[in-house]
Amino acid sequence: MNDGSDDVLGVITEQIETRFGMSFTALRGAVERSPDANPQAAQVVYWHGMLSQAQTALDKVEDDLLAVLDTEPGPLGDLVLDLAQRVNAAVAVRDGRALIVTHLLEPHTTDHQDTGASAARRRGPALRTSPPPPAPASATPLPARGVHR
Repeated sequence: MNDGSDDVLGVITEQIETRFGMSFTALRGAVERSPDANPQAAQVVYWHGMLSQAQTALDKVEDDLLAVLDTEPGPLGDLVLDLAQRVNAAVAVRDGRALIVTHLLEPHTTDHQDTGASAARRRGPALRTSPPPPAPASATPLPARGVHR
């Protein structure tokens, strides 16, 4: 199946090459020679490998699904539905790994000294981690508006 998703690996590889200013093959070789020299490059190379494995698995299960669809005319059977679910799962894995690589390629701020209003603007408000306190019970219930007793 070619829905344009085959290009995911190629597009991300191009982004890596642009980010590091060298071919991916050269980057992988540099990381293999000296993995501690650039931890970000090492992580990107690792996750690119994981992404490549996920794309290969996706390609295989898509091919399996197409083969079954070509041989099983008529209503969809359990095998077809199972393979379709495996394709969906493989796409989710591939896309998750692609997100990790693209996240690793984003510029990160390393300044941890930033506090106060600018840090709050960046992160937004904190989420409540406990339920709000119960409202105090009124001694005498108030009638609803427009209701007379």
